[in-house]
Amino acid sequence: MLKDFVEQNGFEIVDIEYVKEGSNWFLRVYADKEGGIDIDDCGRISEYLSVQLDEKDPITDAYFLEVSSPGAERPLKKTQDFYKAVNSHVFVTSYEPIDGSKEFEGLLQSYDEEVLVIEIGKKKISIPVAKVASARLAIVF
Repeated sequence: MLKDFVEQNGFEIVDIEYVKEGSNWFLRVYADKEGGIDIDDCGRISEYLSVQLDEKDPITDAYFLEVSSPGAERPLKKTQDFYKAVNSHVFVTSYEPIDGSKEFEGLLQSYDEEVLVIEIGKKKISIPVAKVASARLAIVF
């Protein structure tokens, strides 16, 4: 539904979530593009998606559609996200403890499709990709 529009306009869908907050449902679409996404881009995606969703009506509940940038702490989900994030500060959680912890914050030193290596201080932690529960860029204060 969104793929052709996204590709033709140079956008990337970073994440999509459908969540209930209180009594309201939200369909959130996080988009980006090379050089960053602005409010006009979000508006274009929202208008296009709104028409498509109204026509196809795949969601039966009433919901709010939100389209926005993934922000500075964007999630890392796809292989290309991890490759782009090498030499960036990241926050990673794992499904099970690795070296006694399930949370890691540091410099993503390397990534391949099997293992990512995070440098935390002077220590390097290797985390199997299959054990990564979540990952995102992290801002250093």
